[in-house]
Amino acid sequence: MALEDGEKPGSTLVVVRKPNDCIILLLRVVAFLATLSATLVMALNKETKTLVVATVGTTQVKATLTAKFQHNPANVYFVVANAMASFHNLLMIIVHLCGGKFKDKGLRLVMMAILDMMTVALTSSGDGAATFMAQLGKNGNSHARWNKICDKFGKFCDHGGGALIASYIGLLLLVVITVLSIIKLLKTK
Repeated sequence: MALEDGEKPGSTLVVVRKPNDCIILLLRVVAFLATLSATLVMALNKETKTLVVATVGTTQVKATLTAKFQHNPANVYFVVANAMASFHNLLMIIVHLCGGKFKDKGLRLVMMAILDMMTVALTSSGDGAATFMAQLGKNGNSHARWNKICDKFGKFCDHGGGALIASYIGLLLLVVITVLSIIKLLKTK
């Protein structure tokens, strides 16, 4: 196409517009809702089952077991990371709505971009830890003799999977917000 117009190949310029504040605000609200829902779903994730653990003669020995998110440090970290991301997004929404009252807009944009990057890193690490434990709960590890639990606690694993999906959506939106914040920061110069 460029050769037909008489231009040299590779000489096209990409125009990057300054992100609209309404778009960033909308993305922040959706990211807030996604990380908040991931936090609440995982924090309220609990299932109790009565299982047969042994049979003595013809009598079954039963035990009542409960699966909670607190039983796994990776899930606790996931809840804390998503709660902090939710708080960050809520704080940035408030700053965005009341930010016109601050005089030094450049410093505000730099701080928002840095905090956005830190929130992406925190949320990403929480998602990675919880994803690893979800895979372990679903498939187990025969080498370490860790049994899978999702065949026994299906609702617990389904809720954990839903929380992971919501958190990954929030993470993707946070990455987009970070990119837009950096573009906005670069376009103010």
